Amino acid sequence: MASSISGSPAHKHRPVILAERRNAKMARSAHAYMRGNTVKFYEWLETAAGKSLPDGPPVWICGDCHVGNLGPVASLSGRVNIQIRDLDQTVIGNPAHDLIRLGLSLATAARSSDLPGVTTARMIEEMMIGYTAALSDGHRKRRPEKEAKPVQRVMEQALKRRWCNLAEERIADVRPAIPRGDKFWQVSPGEDRQLKELFASDEVRKLVTGMRSRADDARIKVLDAAYWVKGCSSLGRLRYAVLLGIAKKRPSRGEICLVDIKEATTAAAPRSPDAQMPRDNAERVVTGARALAPNLGERMLAARLNDKPVVIRELLPQDLKLEIEQLTHSEAVNAARFLATVVGEAHARQMDRATRLSWRKAMLQKHTKTLDAPSWFWSSIVELVASHEAAYLEHCRRYQPAA
Repeated sequence: MASSISGSPAHKHRPVILAERRNAKMARSAHAYMRGNTVKFYEWLETAAGKSLPDGPPVWICGDCHVGNLGPVASLSGRVNIQIRDLDQTVIGNPAHDLIRLGLSLATAARSSDLPGVTTARMIEEMMIGYTAALSDGHRKRRPEKEAKPVQRVMEQALKRRWCNLAEERIADVRPAIPRGDKFWQVSPGEDRQLKELFASDEVRKLVTGMRSRADDARIKVLDAAYWVKGCSSLGRLRYAVLLGIAKKRPSRGEICLVDIKEATTAAAPRSPDAQMPRDNAERVVTGARALAPNLGERMLAARLNDKPVVIRELLPQDLKLEIEQLTHSEAVNAARFLATVVGEAHARQMDRATRLSWRKAMLQKHTKTLDAPSWFWSSIVELVASHEAAYLEHCRRYQPAA
């Protein structure tokens, strides 16, 4: 296959290589398949079972609320909280969809950890306890001081991280260059020119200089840029990593930061029929982020690159993804409750008191006889796990690596 400098594939070959990589990543486990195939979840929502869910108040939802899309996120001031960290599919929709998607993610993660079915049952119970608690009056006063152990470990790691940690992971060195290889590919001359034009705008400069103690009138300079091979369901969209220098006089010798540019495409997540949302997909993502994840939303900017909507944000060392693959029974149960609480808080901050309590009451109807959770929630997870397991095996049969 033809390639450009530094071993990066030629521009025209990107779609094929990215599709192959996406299929390979999804074949690693049932949990990885679930994370990469969001469309299958949305298809289920169109079935009779999906349409029979309780109809929650229309609020901004994540739309793709799996475990990997939650994690520590730093604010402009440096405050770190566990929040939703990927809003590609955010829409104004039914909050029940986020809860079920998270439950499916946790259930497949539990199965990947060889945990028994009773663990999944307990997780579903704890999720409902955590989520409904977030909708209750005085919730903040009763919230546990410490997160579940898997979450707490990631938080402790996030709070200790500095620029050198980010540099080691993303650019391999603190020198102002992004090494080309498996994760970062060479951009074309046209892409390089477009990226430099984008960062010449005053709006983008203000986003970067607005971070903590930076001078408002500082200058920025693109030191390097690469095509970023990242994600799973989003592989194939425009994605760039841009290394910037920031200083009042000589940006090339000033502070260094790494910026993520990601194409925003039409959301596949179902929206409420009467929802009024930005028509521009990048504006939709940023608006949803500000409602659901304030730490992240205040650091994001909608823009256009090559006439496509993109979302720009600076990466901070504290921004980490939760990777919950191997869990004990206790860790799985506690993580389920805590993460459902985080999602509940994101929804609840958009509701007034009467709406919160009404939604809480509607969710808790129709409990099962042997499970302390509503029957609609339990049956949804069971049906989705079964369909995703079958689809995962079929995916592995079709995309098994060549011998």
